[in-house]
Amino acid sequence: MRRRLLSRLARVAALSVSFGVAGLVSQGTSRAQGPSSPPDRVFVEGEDLVYNVRYGFIDLGQVRIRIVGTVRGKSSPAYEAKAIIDSYPKVPFVDLHAIYESLIDSGMFSRRFLGRQKENGEWDFSRYNFDYPDKRVLIEVGTHDSVVVKRDTLAVGTAYHDGLSLFFYARAKLFSGLKVNVPTVIKEQKVSTYIDFKGERTSVDLDAVDYPVDVVRFDGNMEFVGIFGLTGGFEGWFSNDEARIPIQAKMKVLVGSVTMELMKWTRPGWNPPRANR
Repeated sequence: MRRRLLSRLARVAALSVSFGVAGLVSQGTSRAQGPSSPPDRVFVEGEDLVYNVRYGFIDLGQVRIRIVGTVRGKSSPAYEAKAIIDSYPKVPFVDLHAIYESLIDSGMFSRRFLGRQKENGEWDFSRYNFDYPDKRVLIEVGTHDSVVVKRDTLAVGTAYHDGLSLFFYARAKLFSGLKVNVPTVIKEQKVSTYIDFKGERTSVDLDAVDYPVDVVRFDGNMEFVGIFGLTGGFEGWFSNDEARIPIQAKMKVLVGSVTMELMKWTRPGWNPPRANR
């Protein structure tokens, strides 16, 4: 029982950043955006963010999210993003490793997604190709990195997100004032998430710096049970500047809640903005 519980906690925590923080507007209402909102400069090639994930006082693992490249298209560029998820070696009974890769349009929706997860020494994968001209998502699920065991097609009437593209969309819409329902493909299914980008300016303490960080808070709710029990309410605190870096997030799971906190970063000219308090 203890082994199953720790395994579930580690997996939920490590994957939360990808599946709980944002999405593309399907239906929504908006508030006026504040005149002092900083400009959007989310995509910077070479950005590298590392997060510690904990359950209570237990450190479970790390999530590393990188912008690894830019693909130049005929009309607009797309950005290649990668998330690397690993449990800490000292966490008993847990050995989690996962890699997520997305190609994200400049409009912040997903073009393609590849998710790989290591279980019992083997890598399983899920691959999504978002075919918007034909209003469909082509899905392949397999084992051993390349053996496809299932194919499926989802009909879509609008642009959708995968788990990793959500992370960047939240940053872009941080100051929008929108209340949204989010169309997303999770676990080979179409699901929705409610998000309120309320624009609440506040501050948080971050272990990596010796001053309070100036942030903007939003929250939301998932009306479904996601990967490894991720469900219910969540909160995010992103930097109050043009980078809109996720500083901290808290998410509910079936067995409690987990916290993610920025611990290392590489982005030219950027450090967490200092709050005046």
